[in-house]
Amino acid sequence: MTQNIEKLNKVLTYVKDTFVGKNNVVDLLGICLLARENAFLYGPPGTAKSALVRTLAKTVKDGKNFEYLLTRFTEPNEIFGPFDIRKLKEGELFTNTDGMMPEASMVFLDEIFNANSAILNSLLMALNEKIFKRGKETKNLPALMFVGASNVLPEDEALNALFDRFLVRINVDYVHPDLLQQVLLAGRKLENTTDAEIPEILAHEIKELQALCKTVDLKPIYEVYLNTIISLRNTGITISDRRAVKMQNLIAASALICGRNEAILSDLWVLKHIWDTEEQIEILEGIINRTIEKDDNPKSHPQALHNKTPNPEEVMKDVKILIDQWENGSLSFEEQNVIKDKLRYLQTRCDWIAHAEQKQFIQKEIESLWQKILQSA
Repeated sequence: MTQNIEKLNKVLTYVKDTFVGKNNVVDLLGICLLARENAFLYGPPGTAKSALVRTLAKTVKDGKNFEYLLTRFTEPNEIFGPFDIRKLKEGELFTNTDGMMPEASMVFLDEIFNANSAILNSLLMALNEKIFKRGKETKNLPALMFVGASNVLPEDEALNALFDRFLVRINVDYVHPDLLQQVLLAGRKLENTTDAEIPEILAHEIKELQALCKTVDLKPIYEVYLNTIISLRNTGITISDRRAVKMQNLIAASALICGRNEAILSDLWVLKHIWDTEEQIEILEGIINRTIEKDDNPKSHPQALHNKTPNPEEVMKDVKILIDQWENGSLSFEEQNVIKDKLRYLQTRCDWIAHAEQKQFIQKEIESLWQKILQSA
C-alpha cells in the first residue's frame, strides 16, 4: 500500500506543479479522492477549476472521465444516457450508459446549481450513495469521486440538498500577483506536455487506498473531534449527524496520505473546508487553527502546517469591526458566539505578527473587547 500512496502523492505533486498557487485545492481534491467523498469548487470563471479536475482525471490511467456543463435545460439523457431504442421496442426501459456519467471513474459537473428537477433526484442518489436509479434500473457507480463547481452559492432552498451532498467546499480564487509570471510559464508548459510525461495511477489502486482509508484508527482524536463538532454547532454552523459521520473519512484520508495508519490532532485541518457560507470560512479557520496548532507532529499534513503571516492592518481592521458589532447591536446568543470565536481567531493570528509595537497595540484592543464581553455576561 505504501507504493500506492507514493503513486498518489506523485500524481498530486504533478498537478500542483502544473497549477501554480493551487496547492490547497489539489491537496483537498486528493483528500476527497482518497476518502471517496465529493468536492465542490467555488470561485469566479477563469480560476482553472475545470482544468484542475481534468488534469487530475488524466492521471487515472484506466479510468473514464465524464465532464459536463449543466444548464437549466439539461435533460437526464445528457447526463445518464438515452434509453436503449431496441429495448424500448420490447417494452423495457433500459438506459444506454455508454460514455456517460454512470460509467465514469471521475465525474466533473460544472455549474452544478443549474440542475433542474428532472435530473435532481437521480443526481442526489448518485452523489450520496454512488448508485444510479432510473425507473426499475439500479446500478452501482464506479465513480471514485464527484466534483461540482459554480461561481455562485445556491440561493434556492430546493438546491440545498444538492449542495449538502458535497462534503468539502473549496474556495478557488485568482493567484496572487507575485505568482502570475509562474502561472504564465506553467500554462505554456501544460500546452506542450505529452501523455508520456504524466504520472499515472490505476483506478483499482485508488479503490484499494479508499478501502484502506476506512481502517485508519481515529481513536487518538475522537474526543477532540466530538468536542469540535459540538463547538461548531454552538457557533451556528449546521453539521448534520450524517455529515459528522462522513467527515471522519476526511480525517482518515489526511492521515493515510501522510503514510500513517492512525489520525493525529493536525488531521482536523480538513474541517476548515466544510463551510456553507463565505462568512463561515473565517470562523472555521479560527476554531480549527486553535485546535491543530497544539500538534507539532513532524508527520502532519503540509496543509495543517500552513499558516499565513497576518497583515497587522487587516487584523486591526477586523478587530475594529468586531468592536463595532459588539457595541452597536442587539446580538442573539449565536451572534455573540460568532464574535467570540472570531476574536479568539484574531488573538491567535496576532501572535504571528512580527512587528512588536503593532502586535502590542492590537493585543490591547483585543483585551479591551474581551473585558467588555465579560462585563456584559
